[in-house]
Amino acid sequence: MEFKDYYEILGVKPDATEAEIKSAYRKLARKYHPDKNKEADAEEKFKAANEAQEVLLDADKRRSYDQLRAGGYRGGESFRPPPGWQGQGQPFNDTGGDFSDFFESLFGGRGAGGGRGQPRARRGRDVQASVQIDLKTAFDGGRTRLSLQDASGGERVLEVKIPAGIQPGQVIRLAGQGQAGVAGGPKGDLLLEVGIREDARFRLDGRNVVHVLPISPWEAALGATVPVPTLAGTVDLRIPAGSQSGRKLRLKGRGMPGTTPGDQLVELSIRAPHPETSAQTAAYEALRKHFKDYDPRK
Repeated sequence: MEFKDYYEILGVKPDATEAEIKSAYRKLARKYHPDKNKEADAEEKFKAANEAQEVLLDADKRRSYDQLRAGGYRGGESFRPPPGWQGQGQPFNDTGGDFSDFFESLFGGRGAGGGRGQPRARRGRDVQASVQIDLKTAFDGGRTRLSLQDASGGERVLEVKIPAGIQPGQVIRLAGQGQAGVAGGPKGDLLLEVGIREDARFRLDGRNVVHVLPISPWEAALGATVPVPTLAGTVDLRIPAGSQSGRKLRLKGRGMPGTTPGDQLVELSIRAPHPETSAQTAAYEALRKHFKDYDPRK
């Protein structure tokens, strides 16, 4: 059999932290999940990622595996467990799917712990799904209901806790809400990838929130203090005299919550009113006269 380089499979360094391993696994699981990716080798890559994280997130297995790697074994090389290898029979926690012969040769073959041919307790497979929330819920945090269809065609409703300041693409893990385990093994988890619906007034730029603020020509020219909506409520903003369309003013800390909160960027957009009376037309004529040397295209 071939030696499997679990670090290479996940694309992490041998000194990767648990958080880095989990993050790398989630990315590969999303990319190669058989329900989403129909490429010929997607399922094998998905299983390989499962197997790699099973070993590298278990302190005992990782320690044993690292000892082998330290002996010079590398991915793709012919491999046989060294004489006296003590890795067999370690308790393990299957994340779903069959393990390779390489894994079983190190950590216990089929029927390990219960006799050959007997079913082995395995953790159920993690299930991936997505949930769409509005921007205000992402800002405030809170709870939302999610309807999921299970394998038997039934529907179940889950209440999901949304952390304040969550970002698009982040994953919420619901322990024990995945597929059932095998032979008494625990259930897998439900991995919810968060999407944030477009908002009519705001758009996200990382943790910053952008709002386009319409202002009048005289507010731009003379300066003014005007009310501005934010995700936490309305605040007053001072517009400097001589402002132009496209200028961005910053409201510090008014963006998405986090260890370092984002800001709200207020982009100015000058809107000229349409004259509806002869007096208003005359006012525009007077402006043209007073600013006859001004050419906005220069």
